[in-house]
Amino acid sequence: MRIVFVVAPGVHLLDLAGPAQAFATAGELVGESWECVYVGETATVTSHQGLVMQVETSWPGLTEDDLVIVPGWRAGGNLHAWRLSRPTLDRIVAHHAEGGTVMSVCAGAFALAESGLLNGRRATTHHELQDELARRYPSVSVVRDVLFVTADRVHTSAGIASGIDLSLHVIGERLGPRIASQVARAMVVFAGRSGTEPQASVLLRYRHHVDELAHRTQDIIDERYTQPLPLSVLAREVGASERTVTRAFTRAVGMTPLRYQQALRREQADLLIASGAPIETAARKVGFEDARMLRRLRQGVA
Repeated sequence: MRIVFVVAPGVHLLDLAGPAQAFATAGELVGESWECVYVGETATVTSHQGLVMQVETSWPGLTEDDLVIVPGWRAGGNLHAWRLSRPTLDRIVAHHAEGGTVMSVCAGAFALAESGLLNGRRATTHHELQDELARRYPSVSVVRDVLFVTADRVHTSAGIASGIDLSLHVIGERLGPRIASQVARAMVVFAGRSGTEPQASVLLRYRHHVDELAHRTQDIIDERYTQPLPLSVLAREVGASERTVTRAFTRAVGMTPLRYQQALRREQADLLIASGAPIETAARKVGFEDARMLRRLRQGVA
């Protein structure tokens, strides 16, 4: 996969570097070369923080597997969607039309809105810019006070560090939750969060401990959460007794391995449902035999 960053003048470094680090780390973990390419409309771009960067001025050939990311820039009272020219905006739109995925961080949402990609779609941006986005582009359904929004291969995130949260979400979609969790751990991200809640996602919320046995058990559940994982199987694979696994896991994580697996299944099902999947379909995709248990979990009665 190729990740193309469209770098505008005044780009915020973390908007750019956070996602770049996440995707590069994911590529290393799976042993694939995920190439990060940085393109701009001039050969040199100065960030808001003063770093001068050398970028490409010609776009590489793209496929539908590739991802185009528009990091945000200094906004304040001088926000300019035209920091990216119409030919650049058209190139982004064309990539999406050909089946590719597009993502923005912070003020990058204004470029996607200017391009027309957000017309009739849900989107978000930094909380200080949400009113301005809604005012300038009334055809965009601005979702306020969330970390990121996904809609038909168009992903938008709030300010600065939330680009990492969205990147972890995209990595999880493409490579599975185990790899996303490993990327977060490698980046020492202790507060990785889901898009619709200002709290840690299940994948990362329960990693704030140093118990290696619990971490290894979580790795197995994260990778195979859709499969039946009785305690006997987990104990055998981590090389400990069922009692030891239960005690260590509950002490470190705050719940049993089964409850952790159910929480992970529910979160993944919620993402599918939010994307338009029927509850029965979502339940089967995450490993439930039918939707009854999922409904109980979502109602808080399981």
